[in-house]
Amino acid sequence: MERERRPLIIRDAKLFKTNFAGKEVPPYNPAGRRNFCVFIDDIKIAEEMEADGWNVRWLEPRNEGDERKAFISVSVNFANRPPKIVLISSKGETRLDEEDVNMLDWAEKEKVDISINPRYWDDNGRQRIKAYLRTMKVWIYEDELEAEINDRYINAPSGAKDVMAEEEVPFD
Repeated sequence: MERERRPLIIRDAKLFKTNFAGKEVPPYNPAGRRNFCVFIDDIKIAEEMEADGWNVRWLEPRNEGDERKAFISVSVNFANRPPKIVLISSKGETRLDEEDVNMLDWAEKEKVDISINPRYWDDNGRQRIKAYLRTMKVWIYEDELEAEINDRYINAPSGAKDVMAEEEVPFD
């Protein structure tokens, strides 16, 4: 019996341990494996996901009275069905591909919405679900000074030599 394959959508997702570059992190992550972790804010939903076969992990509370936090690891795979990843800034929207998705490891994210594809697999008779990124929208935080610099210098020549070439200044 085929299980339902609807994507999991998380608005205003809180990402951590991002590795969009696929850097090796011994002993946890071999080179080339791109992934990130995302919190599941609703504990009841996280428990249901865990019962369904998602690999939900838990962080125990640091302070007395706090609740434990649930999260899942999400794989970013460009091999079969590449994810659609869009970066949104004051200059518009840019679709990121495998070559430039690594910038998300250091970008200051203001807001992130994601869609995750569940992939079912059999773990010695037990149905498990692996999470793969399907779609991601990332709004980048830009401070006021950064926006001014971008506005002024976005199409500026790279140096004095370029200015001279453009203006064809006569030499006497």
